[in-house]
Amino acid sequence: MLAVAVLAAGKGTRMKSELPKVLQPIAGATLVERVLSSCEALEPERRLLIVGHQAERVEHSLAAHSGLEFVLQQPQRGTGHAVQQLLEPLAGFQGDLLVLNGDVPLLRPQTIAELVERHRASGAAVTLLSARLVDPTGYGRVFADGAGNVSGIIEHRDCTDAQRDNTLTNAGIYIFNWPKLAAVLPQLRADNDQGELYLTDTVALLRPAMHLEVADPDEINGINDRLQLAQCEAVLQQRLRQHWMREGVTFVDPASCTLSDRTVFGRDVLVEPGCHFRGANQIGDGCHIGPGSLLENAHLGRNVEVLYSVVREARVADDCAIGPFAQLRPGADLAADCRVGNFVEIKKSRIGAGSKVNHLSYIGDAELGERVNVGAGTITANYDGVAKHRTVIGSGSKTGANSVLVAPIALGANVTVAAGSTLTKDVPAGALALGRARQLVKQNWQPRQDAADAAATPPAAAPEPR
Repeated sequence: MLAVAVLAAGKGTRMKSELPKVLQPIAGATLVERVLSSCEALEPERRLLIVGHQAERVEHSLAAHSGLEFVLQQPQRGTGHAVQQLLEPLAGFQGDLLVLNGDVPLLRPQTIAELVERHRASGAAVTLLSARLVDPTGYGRVFADGAGNVSGIIEHRDCTDAQRDNTLTNAGIYIFNWPKLAAVLPQLRADNDQGELYLTDTVALLRPAMHLEVADPDEINGINDRLQLAQCEAVLQQRLRQHWMREGVTFVDPASCTLSDRTVFGRDVLVEPGCHFRGANQIGDGCHIGPGSLLENAHLGRNVEVLYSVVREARVADDCAIGPFAQLRPGADLAADCRVGNFVEIKKSRIGAGSKVNHLSYIGDAELGERVNVGAGTITANYDGVAKHRTVIGSGSKTGANSVLVAPIALGANVTVAAGSTLTKDVPAGALALGRARQLVKQNWQPRQDAADAAATPPAAAPEPR
């Protein structure tokens, strides 16, 4: 049996934020969500989150994660004190306890799985994760033999000069035999500069103690300030880009693009510079994204082009072209072979196959059939000041430039709307609809002030005869 405890009680003062440290965002998820996801594959029987600072806010942010148990640490007196809070919730538990930090988001699931496997195979009372650092300043040193048996951990400030030459450091990630840990937790003492109870001190009380050295030291990077947050974000982004380039995606300028780990690309996708992917995106084979585009929770079919545009919570079928400078808002749903051009906004609307909205238009709360051609400047006036109303345009219809369709309104199939029309009533199939004011031309017309000025000016004197 396995229980996982995530330490998430700290305030994170150095973040200088009203947001608890574990709720800081990184690559489309919070720090603590990323830590929780890293151990999902283990399918632990218990998942416990030790909370303290803004505990209610942290709990609320994780409401969608079923099966979490929240344990309050109040006050916060160190990592050992945090794990002491599990003595009651885990009373009678006979399995292993994996302890993770809520501000260490780069651990790979494979590394955690290997740690658990090593611990169980060795029969150790505790197995800790270690890392060999080029500059281990500030980290506790792990002293172990070639077989991985740990003889002790000494904090940096307590090391001799010779001991500081050891670059093997404690990552602060542990798996314990819980009954053995529970027996020694009450023995912890706050005999240190911080006056806190350290979980590290349990290693000296448990035998045998083992360690697993992580191959990539970046995995154990913790976050205490925004500089470290940015550094970890850069590592995650590099991992994501490298993964997708190995899967057949081309990034013209990888460093200029950012991804979420819930974005999935097909093959032969081309991503131009300055493109950003947020949330859960599905990008089909052969798509061409960018430059300069933002996609958030978007679903794109095959061979879709998105140029200098924003696509949020929208679906775009095969062979569509979006942009430049278009915005597909939530609920936009484009069938195959549609064209949405410059300065077009589409919201909560279904656009039929082969339809075109090429210029300067707003389509909201609408249903367009197939092969509809929307002229430049066409507006669906969907809001009456109180409620939204729907516009329906039948297949094969076309609107002239600067048309306004005042919803609720329905146009049948093969309707032509004359340029400059404002329509307020339904139009039957095959009709021509005009809704303009009659053109009036006044010849030899002058603005009123110009006419008054002309009347007040005396006529020029006649020239004298010679």
